[in-house]
Amino acid sequence: MSSALHLDGLRKSFGKTEIIRGVNLEIPRGERHAIIGPNGAGKSTLFNLITGRFPPTSGKVRLHGHDVTGLAPFQINRMGLSRSFQITNIFPRMSVFENVRCSLLWAQGYRYSFWNLVSRSRALTEGTHRILDQINLTARAELPAGVLSYAEQRALEIGITIAGGADVIMLDEPTAGMSHSETDYIVDLIRTVTEDKTLVMVEHDMGVVFDLADRISVLVYGEIIATGSPEQVRANPRVQEAYLGAALEAEH
Repeated sequence: MSSALHLDGLRKSFGKTEIIRGVNLEIPRGERHAIIGPNGAGKSTLFNLITGRFPPTSGKVRLHGHDVTGLAPFQINRMGLSRSFQITNIFPRMSVFENVRCSLLWAQGYRYSFWNLVSRSRALTEGTHRILDQINLTARAELPAGVLSYAEQRALEIGITIAGGADVIMLDEPTAGMSHSETDYIVDLIRTVTEDKTLVMVEHDMGVVFDLADRISVLVYGEIIATGSPEQVRANPRVQEAYLGAALEAEH
């Protein structure tokens, strides 16, 4: 199976402080992969290196075999990778429908055509409704996005993330701050919308991780100390010592 993402010797330093210390990781197409680790392990920094927000100090990032190291985030996005953020990133005064429609514009070929009236585009409207149906927000389409519940706003952001047609989806803490029922709703949504896509997620909720992930990588102090199936990671003594035991105890 060919890889969707391949990280080769990835390092990142801020001044004299090395945050990411030689990460090597290969994620096959279609895999759901979770990155876990304690606070300060470098998980968000690693996400930012992959998506082009930060340039690496050294090493390579390959997307579907293409070297994307040092490319701008919008260039990487156009090559098929899209991400969400820890903090909900929507346009609160625009309607739910308009939020999704904006994210579809580039994928539908509109580019920078100011004379196009997007409201008249049947393909754009149908595509927007299709995404809204996927994320269970059709009934909320005309509401301002800012009045949605927290879980619904996260669902909208996931809809925005997938709207451009990317086949590699990166989600940063998708269930952070949610109740059990909200978490169940988002987990079911993620499972549905990432079917046949590659999912890479950072997540602290071990129940979510073990429910969704095909494989898990454990990042500690900027290094991956283990990668394997949920069962393998759960049973790994080094992971238990460094992170997993304390994380599981904290949930009970």
